[in-house]
Amino acid sequence: MEIYDTANRLAEEIRNSKQYKDLKKAKDELMANAEKRQMIIDFEELKKEVQLMEMQRQNNEPVDEEKKKEKLVTMYNVLISNKDIKDYFDYEIAFNQLMVDINKIIGNSIKDVL
Repeated sequence: MEIYDTANRLAEEIRNSKQYKDLKKAKDELMANAEKRQMIIDFEELKKEVQLMEMQRQNNEPVDEEKKKEKLVTMYNVLISNKDIKDYFDYEIAFNQLMVDINKIIGNSIKDVL
């Protein structure tokens, strides 16, 4: 069970990290504002649609993603003009980088069996 104890300690360390705390605080504040919350939700939904369309294109399925990509870029530019939302995106990037780094460390330590 020692490995599970270590995993739980890692989870606690992540929750106590600056990246996690900054992101959590920014997200909580944004989600408390109905207008900003809806803007983020709409942006995330459009981003998922564009990603799905890109996957379809990679599978040689016909898609017309240009209009959605343009809308996504326009939406992003509007969102980052708001300091709170820009900060949220920056914190999200920093947290995601932390998680990538952690996964890379773990992956490198077991790559000889994968």
